[in-house]
Amino acid sequence: MGEVLTFKGSNFLRQRLILSCLSARSVRITEIRSMDIEPGLKEYEVNLIRLLDKLTNGTKIVVSETGTSLFFQPGILVGGVIEHDCCVHRGIGYYLEVLLSLGPFCKKPLQCVLRGVTNNKIDPSVDSVKAGGLPVLKKFILVDDGLELRIDKRGMPPAGGGQVIFKCPVRKLRPQQFNDAGKVKKIRGVSFALRVSPAMSNRIVEAAKGVLLKFLPDVYITTDHNKGASAGKSPGFGLSLVAETTNGVFYTADAVSNASGEEPSVPETIGEQGAFRLLEEIYRGGCVDSTFQNQAMLYMALGQKDISKFRTGPLSEYSVHFLRHVKDFLGLTYKLESYQDEEEDLKLGASKVNVTCIGIGYSNLGITVV
Repeated sequence: MGEVLTFKGSNFLRQRLILSCLSARSVRITEIRSMDIEPGLKEYEVNLIRLLDKLTNGTKIVVSETGTSLFFQPGILVGGVIEHDCCVHRGIGYYLEVLLSLGPFCKKPLQCVLRGVTNNKIDPSVDSVKAGGLPVLKKFILVDDGLELRIDKRGMPPAGGGQVIFKCPVRKLRPQQFNDAGKVKKIRGVSFALRVSPAMSNRIVEAAKGVLLKFLPDVYITTDHNKGASAGKSPGFGLSLVAETTNGVFYTADAVSNASGEEPSVPETIGEQGAFRLLEEIYRGGCVDSTFQNQAMLYMALGQKDISKFRTGPLSEYSVHFLRHVKDFLGLTYKLESYQDEEEDLKLGASKVNVTCIGIGYSNLGITVV
C-alpha cells in the first residue's frame, strides 16, 4: 500500500479518491471545512464515498465524529452491476467523472444505474458527458463496444428524479497523440423543458440559433419536452450544446434555468448563455474540451509505456491541481510546452499547450492473469 498520503481541506476530493483507488495508496484528509459553520464532509461527498465503496471490494473508510477527518484505504476495483441514488445537491455528472476514470480498470464490465439530477448549474450535464467525455475515452480504448451512456429520465434540482444508465467495458488504454483539432464543422444540441410549457424549449432554440448562426450555418438543435415520470420531480428548462470539428473533437456547453423557488429564468437568456459559453469553449480550442482535460491526462498516464501527447487550450485550475495530484500518487510528471503556430498570420483562439507524458502501463491487480 505504501505510505499514507495526507492532505488538508475539502478541495479536489474526487481527484484524491480516484487516484487513491487507482494507485492503491491510502489517503488521510484532515481539516475538512473545520472553520465553517457546518464543518465536515457534505452530504454529496459522503454519497460519493458510498459509490466508491460499491465499486470496490475491501475498502476501509473511517470518518471522524465531526466529519472533518477522513481515512480512505482503497480496495480492489471490482465494478459489475451497480445502482446508486446520487445526492440531489450535485448533478449526476459529478459522479460520472469517477465512473469514467475507474470504469476501464475494473475487474468486471461496469453497468451502473444512477438516479438524481441530470442538469444543474454546477456540474457538467449528462448530455455534455455523453457528447464530450465519452469520445475522449473512445480515443484511448479504440474499440468502444459496450461503452454507453443513456438518459432514461431527466431531473432538475431541487428534487431530481432523473435516471441514466452508464456502461463501460474493461479495456487497456492505447497511447495516443492528438495535435490538430481541425475546424468546427457543425453544432448540435438539445433544448429540454421539464414540467413547464413546451414553448420554453422553442424560445431557447430561437435565442441560441440567433447567436450561433452568425458563426456557422450548420446549427441544429432538437427539443425534448418530457412529461410524467420522465420529466423528473422538479420543473425547469435548459440547453446543452456540442460543436464537432473536422477531426472528431467535441466542445460542449450547458445552460439551465434557476431551481424551483429561486428567481424565475427567461428562456431567451438561457439560450444566449448556452450559445456564448459554447463560443468561449471553441475560442479556447485544443483537442479536448476544457471540462475533460483531466480525463485525457489520466488516460495518458495510465496507458501503455509509450509517449502520449495532446494539444489543449489554456489549462483549467482543476487540471493544474490534477497534474499535481498525479505526481503525488503515481510519481508521474508531464511535459508542458506553450504552442503557437508560426505559420498563422492571425492568432486564432487562445494560446495552446502541448501536454506530453509516458504511460505507466497500468493494470488492475484484481484481474486474474490467465
